[in-house]
Amino acid sequence: MASTLYRETRPGTRLGAREARARDSRPPQAGAPDEATPDDRARDWAEIQERMLVPLYEAVYDRLEVGTDTRLLALGCGSGLALLLAAARGAAVAGYDTDQRKLALARERLLPVRKGPCADFGPGFDLVTAFDPAVSGADLLPPLTAAARSVGKGVPVVLAGWGPPERCATSRVLRVAERLAEPRRPAGAATRLSGRDDLEETARAAGLRPDGSGRVSCPFGYPDLGSAVRGMLSTGLFDAAAQATDRQQVEKELAEALHPYRRADGTVRMENVFRYLVART
Repeated sequence: MASTLYRETRPGTRLGAREARARDSRPPQAGAPDEATPDDRARDWAEIQERMLVPLYEAVYDRLEVGTDTRLLALGCGSGLALLLAAARGAAVAGYDTDQRKLALARERLLPVRKGPCADFGPGFDLVTAFDPAVSGADLLPPLTAAARSVGKGVPVVLAGWGPPERCATSRVLRVAERLAEPRRPAGAATRLSGRDDLEETARAAGLRPDGSGRVSCPFGYPDLGSAVRGMLSTGLFDAAAQATDRQQVEKELAEALHPYRRADGTVRMENVFRYLVART
């Protein structure tokens, strides 16, 4: 799939960060996901799931003092919420992703400050982030290596992944995806960054030097079970399971796995810890 990169300029005011966090206004439906289109799933990511990682974005931006002097490149930028939060701090931001539908939503969010395309990574960035915890190390490595070679020496590059399984309630839900996909999973198939040293190993493979790390609490909270199912499906982590079985089976078993995290008021909450690594080019 072709990739797209776009660049943003610094906005003069805080640009709708609150609005981006509150866009899940559609009534949640637990209906048949077989009928959901790729556009629906991208919208579910933008409106339900992406904001679960806001504590991670903000912790990294605070640690690296992202502000008006920052020129940020986000690998796997998705629908652009992390870019929007950086732009609200005054940063000049650019995003790269292979998912054209999510990129279209990112452009929609950032259109007021967009000034045209950027054809390649190139020099000039002083911070690179790779926040998407659903991406595998194998998929992340090519763009990460290209960015590391382009941005110049000493630039911080931040990678993020799941924390220890015992501190991530969602890891128990994701076992459904792993179990259902197992019959068709190729030997050595890429997996998400969740092992103890996965971030460091990926960084070193890209020619980066680890230079510190941190952990951030990122609870996944949903207004109801239907939203939780849609949000989890939007991550793409259940795609292989759906291909190995069928979408209705995946939704059924996912809803069952989420049931222990359903509260008396119908909301769903899973406590998670995410880990990030700061490396240097």
